[in-house]
Amino acid sequence: MIRALVTVLILALAAYGLYLLAGRPGDVALTVGQVTYKVKLVWAAVAVLVLVGALMAVIGFLRWLLRSPANVAGYFRTRRRSKGFNAVTQGMIAVGSGDVRRAQRQASDAERILGSEPLALLLRAQASQLSGDRAGAEAAFRAMLSEAETKPLGLRGLFVEARRRGDAHAARQLAAEAVKTSPTLPWAGTALLEFQSIEKDWSGALSTLARNANHRLIDKETAKRHRAVLLTAQAIEQAERDRAGAKASALEALKLAPGLVPAAVLAAKLLSESNDIRKASKVLETAWRLQPHPDIAEAYTNVRLGDSARDRYARVQTLAAQMAGNPEAAIALARAALSARDFAVARSALAPLLASGATERVCLLMADIEEAEHGATGKVREWLSRAVRAPRDPVWTADGVVSDVWLPVSPVTGRIDAFEWKTPVERLGAPAASYADDVLADVDEPEQPKLVGAHAKPVETPPAMQAPMEPVAEVPPAAVEPAKAEPVRIEPVKVEPPKVEPAKVEVLSPEPPKPEPLKPPPRRPPPPMPVVPSHPVPDDPGTGEEEPSRVVRFPING
Repeated sequence: MIRALVTVLILALAAYGLYLLAGRPGDVALTVGQVTYKVKLVWAAVAVLVLVGALMAVIGFLRWLLRSPANVAGYFRTRRRSKGFNAVTQGMIAVGSGDVRRAQRQASDAERILGSEPLALLLRAQASQLSGDRAGAEAAFRAMLSEAETKPLGLRGLFVEARRRGDAHAARQLAAEAVKTSPTLPWAGTALLEFQSIEKDWSGALSTLARNANHRLIDKETAKRHRAVLLTAQAIEQAERDRAGAKASALEALKLAPGLVPAAVLAAKLLSESNDIRKASKVLETAWRLQPHPDIAEAYTNVRLGDSARDRYARVQTLAAQMAGNPEAAIALARAALSARDFAVARSALAPLLASGATERVCLLMADIEEAEHGATGKVREWLSRAVRAPRDPVWTADGVVSDVWLPVSPVTGRIDAFEWKTPVERLGAPAASYADDVLADVDEPEQPKLVGAHAKPVETPPAMQAPMEPVAEVPPAAVEPAKAEPVRIEPVKVEPPKVEPAKVEVLSPEPPKPEPLKPPPRRPPPPMPVVPSHPVPDDPGTGEEEPSRVVRFPING
């Protein structure tokens, strides 16, 4: 639009100029040899404009003629690239839809047309991964390392392939190279941090964590928590050789995460060794209010070495009062009372837990109380048996792994701060057997009917009844009556019509002969059901005929 306006403006200015020249008198003379040509000023201006236009047209034609080979080559090159990118697009769609053959075909076309184009290499890698060709995928990712713009993508692909084949060393090297190439890659910083944590390279892990936080790959709260965990792990490792350094690391970890149990326990232990009992008690009380834990209660109980059982009992009473009603406070108080042989307080402390459902620790503690107060009696065995079936207590667990002690890193995934203090998932057991299952499990054979009397004899089974029989319907004992004549039940018999072969004679009439209706077969009475005689019935003296035998049916299930 702007170009059109500029063109119109130029034409308007030229017309206006010609108009001004037309209104001025004058001639333009051109002398060539002895001949002089005179024209008016207006026509001279028009001639100059036409000459300039023709000259520009000739120059433009010559330029087009000189550039035509490059233009033709560019046209075919653009068309080829368009065809290649179309193959990339179709191949990516095939990869997303899971069409392996189409993805491989489009990847071959894209690589043949585009060569080492990054998108063509990426499509080749994706198609190879989809078809399970790991070697082809790695070759495509390695080809990306030659270009600076595709190197992070190649490192990412090689890292994924190394993790899939279980090569942790190669994966670590690739993650470190990716961090050097591009420090802002989130996956590279996270992976390198996990590898350093698994290898217990706490100094390197702290440096990597600081770099990740500076590049805002993780939020501030997560960075503080992870730094506290790494400092605690470092303090635990150096506690044996550098007590002062371990104490400094543990206290710094507590500043970042005051409720971190292992940091509080280690810091209190190191402070207690340096006779700083007051600070050690304050550290444990702060952590206890944030997360009541048996390790904190144990450390608080023995914060001063050499105290008597009564002194430890009084100290635990102070700690339990800060978290009244908490199960861990009740258990800690019961343990301290048991050590001080105050059995009444120990029982009263555990009473709410017993009412709400005693766990394994509570049952074992009750067994200790019974044994300490009354000796080895049946109550002790009862509590021990209840402990076997009682619900489990909270433990340190992460990714399905249960640990007796806290660990800074998950041994399964390498994730930092993965262990949590919680009740593990109970194992699914077999369904409890029902009462009917218990009864039927003890019944091997149906019992024989018993006859009451002095001359009672077991009923012998006739030889005809020794073969297996079909089970009969269950009849309650009270409903057993002498057998009566039952109506005859005739089961329907399915009769298939006989197959009529086509006659070999020619039929003159258009209608085929009608077959005669089939007659149903004669009805046959069902076979008599075998009966079990209960006992011989004496003949009737009045008529001289025997009464019909009585049938006694017994339930199969007893």
